[in-house]
Amino acid sequence: MVPTLKDVAERAGVSTSAVSRAFTEGASVSVKMRSKVEKAATELGYSPNFLARSLATRRTKLIGLVSNNFHNPIFLEVFDLFTRSLQNRGLRPLLVNLSSETDPESSVRMLQQYSVDGVIVASSTLPPEFSKAFRDKKIPVVNTFGRHSSSPEVHVVGIDNVAAGRLAARELVARHYKLVGFLGGPQSATSTVDRLEGFMNEMALHPEIAVSHSFAEAYSFKAGRVEMLRLAQTDLAEAYFCGDDVLSIGALSALKDVGKRVPEDVGLIGLNDMEMSGWENIALTTVRQPIKQIINSSVELMAAMLDEPDRYPEARLFPCQVIERGTLRPRP
Repeated sequence: MVPTLKDVAERAGVSTSAVSRAFTEGASVSVKMRSKVEKAATELGYSPNFLARSLATRRTKLIGLVSNNFHNPIFLEVFDLFTRSLQNRGLRPLLVNLSSETDPESSVRMLQQYSVDGVIVASSTLPPEFSKAFRDKKIPVVNTFGRHSSSPEVHVVGIDNVAAGRLAARELVARHYKLVGFLGGPQSATSTVDRLEGFMNEMALHPEIAVSHSFAEAYSFKAGRVEMLRLAQTDLAEAYFCGDDVLSIGALSALKDVGKRVPEDVGLIGLNDMEMSGWENIALTTVRQPIKQIINSSVELMAAMLDEPDRYPEARLFPCQVIERGTLRPRP
C-alpha cells in the first residue's frame, strides 16, 4: 500500500495537520517538528502529493511552456534550458505543442484545463495575439523570443530582430560582397519581417550592392534546403543572410549538392548560434542570440509575476554578436 499522510502522522506521533504544515513551503512549523515528520516520511517511503495539495492552495506551480516550431533543433536547447530553470525554482513545466494551432482562444482553454499558474510563449513566429489572449484571461504570461516593442502589452524577452538584421548586413558589407541575398523564414513571421527590415535598411546605405530576398516555408532544415535549391536554378548571390541557423544548414546542404563551395563560391551567415552550428563539418558563421540569458530572464520574470500578477509589462532586450567560423570569406 502507498503510505499516506495519516500514516506519517501516526509514525511521527503528531497530528495530520502538523505533517501537512511540515511539507508546506513557508508554513509555521518548528525545526524539531519538521525533522520528526521528515524522518517518519523517509522510513515509510512517503512523498507528498503536490497535485492534491494544489486543490487546497489553488496553486499548481505548473507553468505552460508553449511553442510551435518543433522542427527547429534550436528548441531542443531551449526546452532543456527552460525545464531545468523552471524546476530549479520549484516550478513544473508543462510542454505544449501548438504547431498546428491558429486560434489563441483554443490555446487558452487548453491551458486553463490544466490549471497552470502561468504561461511562457517561447516563439518568434506566433502572433502577439497568442500572448495577449492569456493576459486577457488574467493568466501571467511571458513571450520569450517575442517581438520587441517600446510599450509592450505583455512581458517580452529576446533580441531586437531589426538590429540583428542590420548586424548581419554590416558583416556582409565589411567583407566586400557586391551581390547579396536574404533568405528568411516564413514570410508572415514577425521575426522574419523584422530581420528583413533591418537587413534592407542597412543595405540601403550601400547602393553599390545588389540585394535580393526570398522566404522559406518554415524555420527548418528541409525548408532552407528547398529554397536554396530553387535559388540555385538561377544566378546565385555571392552571400546570403539566412535569418536562422537551421535555414543556413539546409542551404549549406543544397549548395554542396549543386557543386558550390562555401565560402569560396557562396557565403552564408545565420542567426542563433545553436550547438550544431559549431560542429566542425558545419562551422557556420552566425549572429549569436544569447539564449541562456534570455531563458533565465524569462523564468525570473515568470516567478516574479506569480507573486505580483499585476506587474507592469516590460521588454527585456539582449545584444547579439557575430560568431566567426568558416562560411563567409575573411574580412579584407
